[in-house]
Amino acid sequence: MSDEQGRGDTRNEEYWREYLTRPDSMLRFGRRLFTHLPSEPRCRLCTAPFAGAGAPFMRAIGKRPSQRNPNVCNSCETSMVRHHGGAEVEGAMLFADIRGSTALAERMSTSEFHGVLDRFYRVASRAVFENDGIVDKFVGDELVAHFFQSFAGSRYVAQAIEAARALLEATGHGQPGGPWVPVGAGVNSGLAWFGAMGEGARVELTAVGDAVNVAARLAAAAGPGEILVGAKAAVDAGLDPGLERRKLDLKGKTGTTDVVVLRLAPATA
Repeated sequence: MSDEQGRGDTRNEEYWREYLTRPDSMLRFGRRLFTHLPSEPRCRLCTAPFAGAGAPFMRAIGKRPSQRNPNVCNSCETSMVRHHGGAEVEGAMLFADIRGSTALAERMSTSEFHGVLDRFYRVASRAVFENDGIVDKFVGDELVAHFFQSFAGSRYVAQAIEAARALLEATGHGQPGGPWVPVGAGVNSGLAWFGAMGEGARVELTAVGDAVNVAARLAAAAGPGEILVGAKAAVDAGLDPGLERRKLDLKGKTGTTDVVVLRLAPATA
């Protein structure tokens, strides 16, 4: 079946729905195994490493960076093209970005700032992959990641929050000396359309929908060291109902949005 023939095939929607919502023990085992093989960068979908000691093993089983999209391996890219399209499913979304990056870049040389971004990309990817998420993309100084039942199990919303916590820890929040880069994050849950969009060499994984937009707005509103969690996501994850709450006026949303505020506990000496 050609790419053009596959676009209107309702079987593609069923493929993505099953892929994202039906827990698959072998899929989860494979991703966790790949995650623990060195090293970065790696496929954003299956986590196969493209460099380091793990790369020769991946090449031996036929996985290598796609020539058309270096963010995914060739086998995942082939599957994305073959099953062009997606499905609307329940998921959790994590957005996180560096706060004050413009001022930070102004104080550094371009190579120094590139080093900060590269380090942020590495620790952010690790936080997502170790919590069974998918790295959608990095946009400048922002991480976009998604968590679904098939990858993270029934606790996929809690896993998204744990990934946000892990990212704040990895960037030094809660440490006596403070973070090496200030980061704020937003987590939300709800229905989202997820799948493969684009044409030819520009086919990319992405998620769209109101729940995704709210997650992005929460990250933009979070202060350094904060994780703002949507009210539904907080319930889904079983967060303590006694945690700090806020009502936010988010850009483009009618009415206020209820959120729960998380921060890392200060490190003890």
